[in-house]
Amino acid sequence: AGRKQRVAARRKAFSLFVKAKEVPAPSRCPGGGEGVRWRCCRQAFEELPGIHRHVALHHSGDVGRQAGLGAGPAEAGDSPDGGPGPVGSAARPSGHSCSSPEISWALPDTSLVSQDDLTSIILLFFNILFLFAYLFHAMGSEVGEVLLYYCYCEVRDPEKLCTWQKALCQHLHLTGKVRVASEGINGTVGGSKVATSLYIKAMLSQPLFKNILCQEDFKSSAGGAHCFPDLRVGVFKEIVPMGIDPKIVSYKETGIHLSPQEFHREVEQYLSQVTQGQSDTILLDCRNFYESKIGHFQGCLAPDIRKFSYFPSYIDENLELFKDKRVLMYCTGGIRCERGSAYLRSKAVCREVYQLKGGIHKYLEEFPDGFYRGKLFVFDDRYAICSNEDIISACRYCGVLWDQYKLCSSQHCRQLVLTCPSCFNKGLTACCPVCQEKALKVTSRASGQTLKEECECTRRRPRVPIEHVSPRMLDTGK
Repeated sequence: AGRKQRVAARRKAFSLFVKAKEVPAPSRCPGGGEGVRWRCCRQAFEELPGIHRHVALHHSGDVGRQAGLGAGPAEAGDSPDGGPGPVGSAARPSGHSCSSPEISWALPDTSLVSQDDLTSIILLFFNILFLFAYLFHAMGSEVGEVLLYYCYCEVRDPEKLCTWQKALCQHLHLTGKVRVASEGINGTVGGSKVATSLYIKAMLSQPLFKNILCQEDFKSSAGGAHCFPDLRVGVFKEIVPMGIDPKIVSYKETGIHLSPQEFHREVEQYLSQVTQGQSDTILLDCRNFYESKIGHFQGCLAPDIRKFSYFPSYIDENLELFKDKRVLMYCTGGIRCERGSAYLRSKAVCREVYQLKGGIHKYLEEFPDGFYRGKLFVFDDRYAICSNEDIISACRYCGVLWDQYKLCSSQHCRQLVLTCPSCFNKGLTACCPVCQEKALKVTSRASGQTLKEECECTRRRPRVPIEHVSPRMLDTGK
């Protein structure tokens, strides 16, 4: 009976608290719509679940005191309407022993942060600034940034972590992509610098990542929320899609991590040996062909693959190439090397397998004019970020040096193409002749979604290339 009274008191207090935050009807929306219906902590809410979630996460103590129950958290499953509780007040798992810590539902307190600081001016003028995004980037714009990170750890409840992550990003007005799995989390998000700073603090204070994730694991670059079309957070089998069950090839069997300084020394030694024809090392790029095409380490072996899920097959088909070799692996931020090096090690053909900790991103922070030349490809609307002035790729049509990708103009394809301004202005905007002919034809499903087709350049590309490399060519760095 006592528990029922406490639950009833909390529900009543919760409802009264929400009621007190209502915006008077005449002030809501001049056009006659619902508009903003609640305001709290300098935030506006248009839907009931939103204000419920906010109150449950940030005002549980206030509700408890109003109900005369102290400042403790809400009873499991409580909500003012008697249905499932909002995010933050949902039933917590019982405290039985498990291999991973509990997931905290806490979100950063933004009550003292202005809306402009949180969202940045780029969200207010999204369409205009999007057109000048490259110009802002080239001028070193300070309007916001993009974070790149990953964390391998045991996640007992990926769905719960996904729910918290989505709430956290929405709370901070972040856009981007976050993958959650039982093996960890992998994300890239964009927003104002205030928002990304609060995001990092929230991630580091999450018990699940304690003593695993640290400040240095977050790679940042100039950008913002405009770099992504929306926010996508989901649960997957792998946090990086290699296509092999993590239970079969685990991140726990990864190669030896080298700091940027150590990797720099190794590459320097490798290039020195190559000139003398004495190298026993392979410098392996784990990325896709369109990434390495615009930027890579000098003397690297860059597989001509279109997806990382093709990487295991590439290793299998070229296993003899790696026999008795020392392998130095690298990728954008380090995550593909975690699984890629584990797979290569599982074949037991290499003498040693090393990987660049923090990936190219961290290397360029310390060696902007080091052995990596060209641009660094990124998976957002910027397509690339630069640290040096080198251009190592060319326009597909005229051959002039060019490294700024655009989407193929044929909507059935939408692959990336390098076309310089001169060729683009001539209407050469597709990745191949077949796509160029189809550029003005739109093939769509009944739902309006574009129907993707295999274009000529994709069809001609071997899914898994076999390297025809002689020992002499390897020794000379070719």
